[in-house]
Amino acid sequence: MGTVTKLPFDAADLADFHASQPHRPERGDIVRRRYRTVWISDVHLGTRGCNADMLIDFLDHVDSETMYLVGDIFDGWQLKKKFYWPASHNDIVWRIMKRAKRGTRIVYIPGNHDEMFRQFTGLDFGGVKIKRQAIHTTADGRRLLVLHGDEFDAITLSHRWLAHAGDAAYHLMMTLNRWVNVYRRVMRLPYWSLSKYAKHKVKNAVEFISKFEEIVAHEAKARGVDGVIAGHIHTADYRRIDGIDYYNDGDWVEGCTALVEHDDGRMEILHWADEIRAREAAEAAATTRAAA
Repeated sequence: MGTVTKLPFDAADLADFHASQPHRPERGDIVRRRYRTVWISDVHLGTRGCNADMLIDFLDHVDSETMYLVGDIFDGWQLKKKFYWPASHNDIVWRIMKRAKRGTRIVYIPGNHDEMFRQFTGLDFGGVKIKRQAIHTTADGRRLLVLHGDEFDAITLSHRWLAHAGDAAYHLMMTLNRWVNVYRRVMRLPYWSLSKYAKHKVKNAVEFISKFEEIVAHEAKARGVDGVIAGHIHTADYRRIDGIDYYNDGDWVEGCTALVEHDDGRMEILHWADEIRAREAAEAAATTRAAA
C-alpha cells in the first residue's frame, strides 16, 4: 500500500474550517473587484514553492459568484515526502471556505497532485462541491469543459516514476526561483519567474505545451462543447484551436495567474504580479501628488 498523504485536517473538517481564525486576518479596508467566475489551479499547498502571499493578496482583492479550483490545490506528492504546512497555507484554505460560507459557489476538481480528494467526487464539504470534471456555461451562452488536464499527460498516465522524477527537478527549480526573488525584493525589483523564462526558452517544453493544448482542445471538440479550461501545465494561455476556445488558468507557484469571466462572458487572464506592481505604482503616485 502507498503512504497515506497527511493534511493538517480531514476532508470532513473542511465544512467547519471557516469557523477557525486565520493567522493573517482578511483585508477589510479595500474595494474588492467582482467577477462572474474565477478559475485558479496548481496552488501546490504543502510546498515551499507555493506563492501563498500573492494568492492571499488575490483572494483579499477579488470576489466572484462562482470559483473553480482546477486541481493541484494541495500537493500530496510532496506532503508524502516531507510535511510542510505554514500558517499562510491554512489562511488560503480559510479564505476559500469563508467564500463558500458567504454564498460563493465553489467547485473543486482535484488534479494528479491532490488525487486523494477524487474519492470524494460528488460530495459537498462546507459548500465546496467536488467533481471530476464540470461544464460551465458563460454569460454569453458558451459551454466550457473544465478539467485539470493530467488525463491527457502521457507521462503522468504511463510513466508515473518519470513524472515523480520530473516533479523533483521542478521543485529544485522552484527553490532557485524563490532565492532569485528574495534577491530581487532586496534590490527592490518586481517578481520574476525563472522557470517560466526557462520554459519559453527550451524548445521541448514549448512543444510539449503546444501538444497538450491541442490534445485537450480536440477532446473538447469531441464532446461537443465550445471550449475548455484546464490547469496542470502551469502556463496561462488562451488559444483558438480548430474552432475551440482553449484556456489555461496557469498556477500560483511561478506565474501567479487566474482566469476570470466578466459579467458579459468576456474572459481575461489576470497576471497578479503585474496587478500588484500597477497598484503599488498608483499608490506611490498618489502619495507623491499628496505631498506636492
